[in-house]
Amino acid sequence: MRTESDFLGELQLPDDALYGIHSLRAVENFPDQTPFFIEWYKAVGLVKLACYHTYDKFKSAAGNKFDIQKLPVSFIDDEIIRALNHSAQKVSNGDYFEHFIVPAIQGGAGTSINMNVNEIIANVSLLYLNDSIGNYKRIDPFEQANVFQSTNDVIPTALTIAAMQLLNSLEDSINNLRSAVERKESEYRNILRQGYTQMQAAVPSTYDRLFSNYNNALSRDWWRVSKCSERIKEVNIGGGAIGTGISIPRFFIMQVVKELQHLTGLPITRGENLGDATSNLDRFVEVHATLKAHAVNLEKMVNDLRLLGSDLFADRELMIPQRQVGSSIMPGKINPVIPEFVVSAVHKVYSNDQLISNLCGQGCLDLNAYLPSIGHAFLDSLKLLTSCNHTIKKHLINNLSIKTAKENLHPVYFNPSVTTALSPYIGYHQAAGLAKFMKDNAISIFEANVKTKTIDADKLNELMKPEALIRQGYSLNDIK
Repeated sequence: MRTESDFLGELQLPDDALYGIHSLRAVENFPDQTPFFIEWYKAVGLVKLACYHTYDKFKSAAGNKFDIQKLPVSFIDDEIIRALNHSAQKVSNGDYFEHFIVPAIQGGAGTSINMNVNEIIANVSLLYLNDSIGNYKRIDPFEQANVFQSTNDVIPTALTIAAMQLLNSLEDSINNLRSAVERKESEYRNILRQGYTQMQAAVPSTYDRLFSNYNNALSRDWWRVSKCSERIKEVNIGGGAIGTGISIPRFFIMQVVKELQHLTGLPITRGENLGDATSNLDRFVEVHATLKAHAVNLEKMVNDLRLLGSDLFADRELMIPQRQVGSSIMPGKINPVIPEFVVSAVHKVYSNDQLISNLCGQGCLDLNAYLPSIGHAFLDSLKLLTSCNHTIKKHLINNLSIKTAKENLHPVYFNPSVTTALSPYIGYHQAAGLAKFMKDNAISIFEANVKTKTIDADKLNELMKPEALIRQGYSLNDIK
């Protein structure tokens, strides 16, 4: 065991632990078991790496203009800068994540996140220089690992990077699902389907129209999500504690975002008002509203498919894939587990939306202390929605099948509402009389018309063709 100290006292840590006393205090103070997302951890590594690159350039620029030995500020040795770069690169790759022990739900505005990474970087850098873990006299988590940084600009900037990366993944997953739905639209073109309103049989439709509805909704989702990065691309790195940049070189403030752009390949920009970017988090509220809209569309789609594929339809046409045994007591029972997973996931997104809105409103003066919980909820929604899209496409849409009925025997023709198609030709009341006859005798429109002679049989056959039933309205030429 090794001993580390801070101004609160001393703690014992395992000799091989890359975390330090500040991380351990956080674990003791925040007894939450929710794991921190590795995507955010890796993004912190990228921000640190950009800071060290920028520091290196600052030192070089200072050396070109001044005799740095005579300046009133001291500079970090080149070998330590190289070690910090090495360690930050490792963190950005996800290495040493097992030494990140701070839970997702915490107090302190993200200081524990920042310090856990600082301690890992400092200790990995010491090992890189063949030194001992915990020798902070040589590389200190504050003095070197945190150089020109604050929790309040590093952690939200890292959140923005992680969010933009996950937004790219979400955008791709939406488009892939949309393409799969579009293929179903083409596969079942002009296949008749009974329409429903308020869970009651309504006028006829087709399955391609059903999938077209989902396709259009997903297209809107894709378009909206593709714009989200633009809404959160401003970062506050370089702003320091509250966005004023106090104790940070102007060179660093102006250069660090360029380094971050280069490292990430993302279109991030430095906030025009770093104080605003530090204290106000409404951008996450705005973007999460878009995520919630996508969640709503997914819930609507899978609920529809679950209902159409359920045993409530004795003669169901739509068959959803059977994914796993559904009961420990009822043999042969198969449950709609994919729709159920999606419904559960999107309701978590709805909960996250409420939490993000509430906690963003809890920002106080120059900082929002609840950034860790806000960020965790935001990334959670991104990951959940991406997972939903993947499993809907792979395990629901791709192998979904539709059983087609024989001509003139489709349930549509036994539904009295099909007489709506005759209204322009025979009027509402005659159509209603035919509908009542169908309902009273439980027969098709064709059989009912034979008995009632309501409309010419050839005309009825023409009007009952699938393409006629789903034609967009009618013209006077159709009924003359």
